[in-house]
Amino acid sequence: MLAAAMLTRLLAGPTVGMLADRAVSLRFALAVCTALAAAWAAALLWVHSFALLLFIAVFQAASLAPTTSLADALSVNAARPRLAGKEFEYGWIRGSASLAFIFGTLTAGQLISRTDVTPIIWMNLSFLVVAAASTALLPTVAPPSSPPLTRKSSVIRELGELLRIPRFRMMILVTSSVYGSHAMHDAFVVIWWSAAGIEPWTISILWSEAVAAEVIVFFLIGPALLDRLGARGAAVLAAAAGVVRWSVAGVTTSVLALSILQPLHGFTFALLHLASMRMMQALVPARLAATGQSIYAFGSGCLTAVLTLLSGILYAKFGGVAFLPMAILCAVALPLAWLGFADERNRSVGVL
Repeated sequence: MLAAAMLTRLLAGPTVGMLADRAVSLRFALAVCTALAAAWAAALLWVHSFALLLFIAVFQAASLAPTTSLADALSVNAARPRLAGKEFEYGWIRGSASLAFIFGTLTAGQLISRTDVTPIIWMNLSFLVVAAASTALLPTVAPPSSPPLTRKSSVIRELGELLRIPRFRMMILVTSSVYGSHAMHDAFVVIWWSAAGIEPWTISILWSEAVAAEVIVFFLIGPALLDRLGARGAAVLAAAAGVVRWSVAGVTTSVLALSILQPLHGFTFALLHLASMRMMQALVPARLAATGQSIYAFGSGCLTAVLTLLSGILYAKFGGVAFLPMAILCAVALPLAWLGFADERNRSVGVL
């Protein structure tokens, strides 16, 4: 069921993103997708067989998959006026999302320890209904200055327009590599730490450290680092943090070392995401915003799925040493980040 949902998300995200760009209605597409996800959540209340659960899970995955890309596209388009002197911090949006994730996880954990899954379904449904209704409050983004896409536009041509941008291609390679390097951690680190004798409550604290660091980078540290270092410096720093994080994680299960290591998630995920959104703002035409965000999500999603499978094979044979290939992947991303994330301040020495 989880594999089917993952495959569905990979297919649905780019498809809906391109349709939304064609219709020049990202906000409407976000509202529809969120409302459909709420409807599928409600349907879970009447599920009594695996076949029906699989059916609902796949369609809810298809509804939820485009929401992040559409929301990011709207946010990045809304952030464009900041270049003209108007303040808008994209990091505050993703930081708020991370805080909501912490709240949702803690609430769901408390609920499921005291009762059955029904209250969690109602919580899911309620949040999705509020999200769908909240799309009416989103700011109206000015229409793109370039001609909108038409029915005669070729999907291949639209994708080709983005993929012909060298720095966009390089950015996708970097983000896919660094985000994908989290596959081993996300799938097997709890098993690895538990086998090393680390208590569950300690593991939960280590996980909370990583998410808290993500929030701090999105809200406070990230925007300042991005303004000071530029997209290139931020991306290089994120890849370097990945090299350190996975190299150490592969050779120790010391709680003290891990407690120092886990906050690097703020760099390997949050800072790189902020740098990527800065590049998307500069490279992707407004009329292809959702398509660009979908390709961005599709690349990292595909590589993460492959690396999750590979991580299982490596962990079965080598245990925690399987983290080291993830460090190598981040090391490979380092020179690509230097080339692909050249912004306006240093693009003359980067890839033009």
